[in-house]
Amino acid sequence: MAPSALDPLVKELLYVAVSVTNNCGYCVASHTAAARRAGMTDEMFGELQAIVGMANETNRLAVGYRVPIDPAFE
Repeated sequence: MAPSALDPLVKELLYVAVSVTNNCGYCVASHTAAARRAGMTDEMFGELQAIVGMANETNRLAVGYRVPIDPAFE
């Protein structure tokens, strides 16, 4: 991943989150290793997993209940 506005650790954390959500075991393993090399701690990994779980749960509930988008966000 080329240098950009996001630092390498943030990019790898995003990759881990998407990989977990997409259930790609290979991707989870490789990007978790890369995130650790970029400075991810066990505490960061745990918090990331909690956020991924919460986001997936609340997203599914919002979709299932067909919660309308607040006009302020459009």
